[in-house]
Amino acid sequence: MNDSVTLAVTIDCPCRELYEAFWPPEAFPRWASGLSRSRLMRQGNRWRADGPEGSVLIRFSPYNAFGVMDHWVELTSGAEVYIPLRVVANGFRAEVMLTLFRPGGGAEAETAFQRDVEWVRKDLLTLQALAEGGAVV
Repeated sequence: MNDSVTLAVTIDCPCRELYEAFWPPEAFPRWASGLSRSRLMRQGNRWRADGPEGSVLIRFSPYNAFGVMDHWVELTSGAEVYIPLRVVANGFRAEVMLTLFRPGGGAEAETAFQRDVEWVRKDLLTLQALAEGGAVV
């Protein structure tokens, strides 16, 4: 079992409206900077993208009524990273929560993990700015 860190941001937008606008896989590059340099290309039930460390395959949870936006990223090494992502109602706003699992390993793995935490924090703020700036349609 790995330790985890859950990052959250409150977005001044109704939960369902936010989910509808940002759930589709094609919307992820708008706010997820690791995918922003590429267009997602569908390959069966997965999507190919150019990530910061090379080509990756991504599976997304199916559309649902619960605000679940989980995804699984298959790295070039073949390792798969599970990323739980939720959008939940917080009154008339939305709470977006993304969990990162700390990998085992030494100081290098911990440095990479801390870099990922800051990266996700920035991406969540980008999502917030897009949604609150009227990018939700």
